[in-house]
Amino acid sequence: MQTAEISRRYIDYFAERGHTVVPSASLVSDDPTLLFTVAGMVPFVPYLTGVVPAPYPRAVDVQKCIRTNDIEEVGKTARHGTFFQMLGNWSFGDYFKEGAITYAWELLTRSEADGGLGFDERDLWVTVYETDDEAAELWQKLIGLPAERIQRLGKADNYWHTGQPGPGGPSSEIFFDRGPKYGRDGGPAVDDSRFIEIWNLVFMQELLSEVRSKVDFDVAGPLPKKNIDTGMGLERVAFIKQGVENMYEIDQVRPVLDRAAELSGRRYGAEHEDDVRMRIIADHVRSSLMLMSDGVTPSNEGRGYILRRLLRRSIRAMRLLGVEGPSFHELFAASRDAMKSAYPEVATDYAHLEQLALGEEDTFLRTLASGTSILDVAVTKTKEQGSAELAGDTAFLLHDTYGFPIELTLEMADEAGLRVDRGEFDRLMKDQRDRAKADAKSKKRVLADLSVYADYRAKGETIFTGYTELQTESSVLGLLVDGRPVQRATAGQTAEVILAETALYAESGGQAPDRGRIVGDGFELEVLDVQRPVKGLISHTVRVVRGEVGVGETATSLVDEDYRRGATQAHSGTHLVHAALRQVLGPNAHQSGSFNKAGYLRLDFGWNSALSSETRTEIEEIANSAIRDNLEVVTRELPLDEAKALGAMALFGEKYGDVVRVVDIGGPWSRELCAGTHVRTSAEVGMINLIGESSVGATNRRVESLVGIEAFRQFAAERALVGELTSSLKTRPEQLVDRVGELVANLKAAEKKIQAYEAKALNERVPALAATAVRTGEVLLVAEHVGGLGSGDELRALALSVRTQLGDAASVVALTAEVGGKPLAIVATSPAARESGANAGALAKRMAGVLGGGGGGKPDLAQGGGTDVTAIPAALAAVRDELGR
Repeated sequence: MQTAEISRRYIDYFAERGHTVVPSASLVSDDPTLLFTVAGMVPFVPYLTGVVPAPYPRAVDVQKCIRTNDIEEVGKTARHGTFFQMLGNWSFGDYFKEGAITYAWELLTRSEADGGLGFDERDLWVTVYETDDEAAELWQKLIGLPAERIQRLGKADNYWHTGQPGPGGPSSEIFFDRGPKYGRDGGPAVDDSRFIEIWNLVFMQELLSEVRSKVDFDVAGPLPKKNIDTGMGLERVAFIKQGVENMYEIDQVRPVLDRAAELSGRRYGAEHEDDVRMRIIADHVRSSLMLMSDGVTPSNEGRGYILRRLLRRSIRAMRLLGVEGPSFHELFAASRDAMKSAYPEVATDYAHLEQLALGEEDTFLRTLASGTSILDVAVTKTKEQGSAELAGDTAFLLHDTYGFPIELTLEMADEAGLRVDRGEFDRLMKDQRDRAKADAKSKKRVLADLSVYADYRAKGETIFTGYTELQTESSVLGLLVDGRPVQRATAGQTAEVILAETALYAESGGQAPDRGRIVGDGFELEVLDVQRPVKGLISHTVRVVRGEVGVGETATSLVDEDYRRGATQAHSGTHLVHAALRQVLGPNAHQSGSFNKAGYLRLDFGWNSALSSETRTEIEEIANSAIRDNLEVVTRELPLDEAKALGAMALFGEKYGDVVRVVDIGGPWSRELCAGTHVRTSAEVGMINLIGESSVGATNRRVESLVGIEAFRQFAAERALVGELTSSLKTRPEQLVDRVGELVANLKAAEKKIQAYEAKALNERVPALAATAVRTGEVLLVAEHVGGLGSGDELRALALSVRTQLGDAASVVALTAEVGGKPLAIVATSPAARESGANAGALAKRMAGVLGGGGGGKPDLAQGGGTDVTAIPAALAAVRDELGR
């Protein structure tokens, strides 16, 4: 049974039983504590916790998920994958244990001919929470399952909660027995390789007051409404129903594995390590494709870093299979073809997705080449020092700074006959993870924080009037101080204000929040921020400037008109620049992110090379021509499918509801889905002044622009600067570039003359310095301070010249100078001196220690420095003492 067929049967079964079919949410989670949608329940948390009223009593969905905490297990087990799909049926205060158990068992065991999944009842086991007698009894009496196939497990296995105070409850899991070939008999409590969990039923029935760990929490009492949260792993059911060994061999994944085998010339099933690598590639390529289809782009932070890691692990695995050149063109095409029937967007957006993948592959292959060069140097140095172990900090540097995987470092070091100090590498990695966790913890906004909004959200959605009004009278629904509800807030306090209606725009869609005030009888509040903490609710962070505000009082939201005007100019300007980009570069220049506020916009777009100055000018001219043409700006609310049929552009990675707001500028010239605030005609934007273009990744560029009055001010400032320069240089504006070029050429010529003079002056000092050489131990030693110099290169050249002047004698030249107010030492040794045991690196290190710094280098030439200029005589004396022993 194909994966898509399993999904269809699941959806049809529950839809026929009154469940609303809900489309999958994005892999990019709305939960601020999560990078990704890590479980099927994540999109439903607001309903399960009661923060947002559920729009339906029961639902069914197939939810895309990404989970990378077990990434090292991918390819090694039958069930670990980074991308997976959860089939879920949900009840929000409707049916409970009896309904959930009945539905699950009936769908699993009903024959395929009757629309079921056709599992044999004899192959199924269940687990229940150790004290959940009700569930155990239902499995026996309602389903007829023998008591010996019902196992009771503890909190670690069969109790669910969010990890924060809030809802929780026991769970019951259904397992499939794969047979004696896969392990010991005795049920899931004995062997979780033979007995595979396929369905988890969570009975959300308790309110937890304190949660200290997975197994340590306090139950405050029962939930007012009992909910059902269930999930069946689509990939797990698929590999069982398709009669294959693991999830990597199902129809949606196997084509990538097979293509990797073909490209590498290896046979899947022939060698365990190769099999693991092929599974990693198959999993990671599919996960990367799905992440990019939801708007994630490779980067060094957050979600982008996870995507980059998946892509680079895929490249590494291909390399270990012997494929050192590009392979993503073939692998991603195979994944697209396998996934497009379930997710058509991977085919629709494939040109852009492939561009991202190929750009990252090209960048990392070049990174591997440079990392190999660095590693080669480190290997040579390690061998020269007589060591058989590559330093752990070198391996960490390669991994952390250059993105060079530790597995490749281990492999290549082994080929060179070296081992790696893995203990030191692991310690440095742990330190880095601990720092990252501490940083994430400091920024984390826990789920429990959102529960304070439940009562306000239950009163309905906040009405936003700001599209047509700049002030709106409403009432104060709630006040929060330090995250806790209060009845009043007084002068000097910072608080959150929840209004029934507001004219103030909450930050979203790349547009910064409005500035403004909230006023009422006897109080004035300065608006510091406007956000949507939960879906449908707007919260205003304010400073109480005057008086005292209380819950239930009348309040008027007032938008700062100047700021709103600038914000609408910038947001409409973003649409103009996007349209101009696509007109010049083509449809692949797809917006991947934006930010705009009064007077400023930035726009990220898919592109893999810098824009020429001519291209930037063309884009700027097209955008400003649209402003000049005074195009009409029209906004409409339409069903999503109708909007797309009209050609409205859905921005890559954005999330949209069933009804969307369409913004047209000049009709179809620019037509995008957008909930931001906009001007009425394009002329109101005023002016676009592109001030920057830069890279934000291998496949993404960023343009920045000033808008409106800020754009004019920038031009005015540049005009004033040109005026000052033309006046100072006594030339006309059109001759300014030539005049500056002439001055630069003269300056360079003067610098060359100065350098020649300084070099001559240094050379004239060589004989006198050589004449100071005295026999010290077995060598002739020149140990002198030469005063102040302009650079370390001058001191180095002087030391080498003195060494040459001394000829074939066993000589050591140790010179010091002040460079930039700090002491610098250079040591040069002749071949004969090195044969007698003199080592420039050791001597420079000794001098640097006296100077209060560090140093070292090769045996023939080395340098050191410090901070204590007064210690220069002592440093020179240290060299004399060392060589005179």
